[in-house]
Amino acid sequence: MDEEAITIRLTRDQAFVLSDWLYQVMFQSDDLEGIVHDRAVWSTIYAISGTLDKTLSEIFMPDYGPRLEAAKERLRADLYGGADESTAPRQDTTVAPQAHQIERGTAGNHGESNRGR
Repeated sequence: MDEEAITIRLTRDQAFVLSDWLYQVMFQSDDLEGIVHDRAVWSTIYAISGTLDKTLSEIFMPDYGPRLEAAKERLRADLYGGADESTAPRQDTTVAPQAHQIERGTAGNHGESNRGR
């Protein structure tokens, strides 16, 4: 079977929020195995995550937390017609940027991910 590539289009805010969520699920917890039971699906998840890492400059910026919260608010407003509080407990995103960068091996490296792609 021919492996034809599929293109998925996301807004920058969608990509940024998805990237953060994937990072949280994949590297900050053991949730990936609990959410995705079939490891064959992990290949796709890692491909999406790696593509987002290479594409988004926001994940390397010092104001990561405020940028992420602003993107989430815009997405909530688009989805719900106004700022809507998330049903999930709030997490402190001010710590995430550096942890995100260190885990990805990219602290100080503004362009490439060292996740083994």
